[in-house]
Amino acid sequence: MTNRWKSIGLAALLAGLTLSASYADAAGVLTIGRREDSTTFDPIKTAQNIDNWVFSNVYDVLIRVDKTGTKLEPGLAESWTAADDGLTYTFKIRDTKFSDGSPLTAEDAAYSLLRIRDDPASLWSDSYKVIDTALATDAHTLTIKLKNPSAPFLSTLALPNASVISKKGMESLGADAYGEKPIASGAFVIEEWRRGDRIILKKNPNFWQADRVKLDGVEWISVPDDNTRMLNVQAGELDAAIFVPFSRVEELKKDPNLKVAIDASTREDHLLINHAHGALGKKEVRQALDLAIDKKAIVDTVTFGQGTVANSYIPKGALYYYADNLQRPYDPAKAKEMLAAAGASDLTLNYLVRAGDEVDEQTAVLVQQQLQKAGINANLQKVDPSQEWDMTVAGDYDISVNYWTNDILDPDQKTTFVLGHDSNNNYLTNYKNEAVKELVAKARLELDPKKREAMYVDLQKMAKDDVNWIDLYYSPYINVSRKNIENFYQNPLGRFFLEDTVKN
Repeated sequence: MTNRWKSIGLAALLAGLTLSASYADAAGVLTIGRREDSTTFDPIKTAQNIDNWVFSNVYDVLIRVDKTGTKLEPGLAESWTAADDGLTYTFKIRDTKFSDGSPLTAEDAAYSLLRIRDDPASLWSDSYKVIDTALATDAHTLTIKLKNPSAPFLSTLALPNASVISKKGMESLGADAYGEKPIASGAFVIEEWRRGDRIILKKNPNFWQADRVKLDGVEWISVPDDNTRMLNVQAGELDAAIFVPFSRVEELKKDPNLKVAIDASTREDHLLINHAHGALGKKEVRQALDLAIDKKAIVDTVTFGQGTVANSYIPKGALYYYADNLQRPYDPAKAKEMLAAAGASDLTLNYLVRAGDEVDEQTAVLVQQQLQKAGINANLQKVDPSQEWDMTVAGDYDISVNYWTNDILDPDQKTTFVLGHDSNNNYLTNYKNEAVKELVAKARLELDPKKREAMYVDLQKMAKDDVNWIDLYYSPYINVSRKNIENFYQNPLGRFFLEDTVKN
């Protein structure tokens, strides 16, 4: 999912300049610097990493993805079985409690799944419409019946947005209040949320793996400026920071007080194209844009060699990634010819850029220069990150760099969101291809792995031909921490295993 932000205020900007040392020095409390504040703790109402990466340690899911990011393992469901018809699943729910001391039951699990399926505010309903019924047959037994067999079903249960919430708590507090200060089912509970500044978490003593948790608490602190955030860690004002700029990696590695973690990821950066805007609705124009962008130059210049050129919306190493997918060469002359043939010789584009994001700004300048060689004028519009996200959602842009990290092991989730979806305009691009949409639905139902892989190969080819967006590069997660921090780690899907992190 993407990592866009909505709520950075003046407090966050000030917080980035000076941080109280008392927080960083607090025994057993891990302070993590990140660019932006969360938007909500209602899991069904967001599709952003800034929310889900915190969700993953405040909530727990029925089934988890392991540390390697390659297999499923038990979460709140200690075991499960599937009927031979592939339609009925039975889950054994652990004997555990929510953070408020109330029992966590199969009824809460059923409620959570039906809510993500049915609530009008859910951004994820399409992925759960396969569920016909979800019933608690007793306090610790959840029975789910599907409308039809579904290859990605178990993987979707590991999505942070399908976390188990308290039915009683949600119904008594209401969605707005619950989204501000939820009842936790995970390792940590929210003690305080200072909007625009920080989220303060404390250890949840009722978590079923409470003995595993070494930290007393965690503070996620908003420091929008990349360089300021790095300086805060170097000065010991933060224990750790995420989103290390590529340009700072080698320097930080030389600091004896720091550790730089470069973890395998499913991140794919791409250039969003708004198909609803004029000439961008023509496939030939989008293909010309793809030819006009030198991805290798972006990888070398912006990522300092940490990235690799992307050729598919499915990230390298992920399930059904097609290594031989088309990768258009950099050919500005050919792009210019195609634009002329499509009647778009004097194309001018509004390029939305996140101010303060070093990589985004560097990429924008490079892309602007490259497009100019094909006769395309790109006007860079630098805006505050919160404003940029709102403008993208509203469709008030022509092109803009975005990125996605997978949330589940199966490719269905991302494929549905960016190619076969209606409610989010195919991830803000307004891309429409009915044949693609139909194939996305069929691939979800196909249980034969070889046939299913062939479908995803076709989808990758079709998306590349249509240029739903322009694939730019794949890159690892790069985070930094002080030497006294151990096990500060992300798996390829982005989950931080803070229940294992130690502050010495």
